[in-house]
Amino acid sequence: MQVPEIEKQIGVNLYSTDTDGLGGQLRQEVEDFIVKEITNREEGQEGKYLILELVKRDWDTHHFTRTLAKILKISQKRISVAGTKDKRALTTQKISIFDIDASEIEKVHLKDIELKVLGRSRKPVELGDLWGNDFIITIRNIARSTEEAGKLLEKTTNEIVAQGGVPNFFGIQRFGSVRPVTHLVGKTIVEGNFEKAAMLYIAEPFPYEPEETKQARQFVKETRNFKEGLKIYPLRLGHERAMMNHLIANPDDFAGAFLVLPKNLYRIFVHGYQSYIYNTILCRRIEKGLPLNQAVEGDIVCFKNELGLPDSSKTEKVTAETVNAMNNLIKRKRAFITAPLPGYDTEFASGVPGEIEQVVLEELKVPLQGFNIEEIPEMSSKGARREILLQVEPKFEVNEDELNPGKSKAVLEFMLPKGSYATTVLREYMKVDPLQMS
Repeated sequence: MQVPEIEKQIGVNLYSTDTDGLGGQLRQEVEDFIVKEITNREEGQEGKYLILELVKRDWDTHHFTRTLAKILKISQKRISVAGTKDKRALTTQKISIFDIDASEIEKVHLKDIELKVLGRSRKPVELGDLWGNDFIITIRNIARSTEEAGKLLEKTTNEIVAQGGVPNFFGIQRFGSVRPVTHLVGKTIVEGNFEKAAMLYIAEPFPYEPEETKQARQFVKETRNFKEGLKIYPLRLGHERAMMNHLIANPDDFAGAFLVLPKNLYRIFVHGYQSYIYNTILCRRIEKGLPLNQAVEGDIVCFKNELGLPDSSKTEKVTAETVNAMNNLIKRKRAFITAPLPGYDTEFASGVPGEIEQVVLEELKVPLQGFNIEEIPEMSSKGARREILLQVEPKFEVNEDELNPGKSKAVLEFMLPKGSYATTVLREYMKVDPLQMS
């Protein structure tokens, strides 16, 4: 089955299942996408950090922390989370606030936000605390009978289980759902061209954007008149506007323009480029007929952590002598095959997997030393490895869709480790344009 063109732009050109697409639509209602964080933290009653459970409905994580900081009259830097969660969803997660009393939380009255004090800690909530997420997701508006939809869901699930899961692709959200530009900006930064990178981010129009946005970007792309551009750029494009303001005050300081963005945003450009390369390598491995759940000589595997999830900080290369033992560990879910997120000091595979990696790097003309970014060291990346198989066994049920008479709905439940995408699982079932999944 043909993959949508927008997915090919992010390095994903295949499905791992051979079934027909279920079709349907995600997030018709906010409660159709429920996410609950999995963490191993246990909170006490002492420490500088107040720990809270946050339940939010249809809120962007960054927008919430900004709003909370304003209400509490504190720096946003004092608020930390383990991971950003989907906006159009009902999500549950832990947050920490540095040096604040629990009574201050009584001031917070925000629509669709619940905050519950869990205790205190000497450590903030941070990325390392996040092990994964539980998902309950409803696909609506399926143009099939409940019986037909149920049979198709079962067939796709059986294929997923037989292959041990689905390819652990980076989903479209990593690159921008409507405007997949992140990896293109990252590529030009790694190539050392901050001017081109800034103009790509500020002024490159994309087909699915609103017409007024496309026209505003096109104007700035052609004229480079940032002052006039600010008059016509929609206010919601706050990041682009901030960069243009910087360039008006500091002409030609294109690297500095990125530093006006939040750190977590400007770092994601290089990560996006790495993700695109990784997706491409993973597709090439599948096309070459190499399995995702069985190592071959030259592969690099990582090992499980205390929760049984992949820990890419512990790796080992598979040799002719160890391949049988490694595959025994992989079968028992104690080891996992990886592919590279390239950087200036990446460990690459050898043998056939290594050949695939090197061919892709050559085809894409990836300058590995370019990942050492002197202008903005925080953007630099030595590289890493990422497990290539997303081990998942979804449970599902099918019913009539009460919101769309004559149509069916499917509810899927599954757990994923951190850094992976629910849409990577759902695309194997739905096989639709990613915009129907956003």
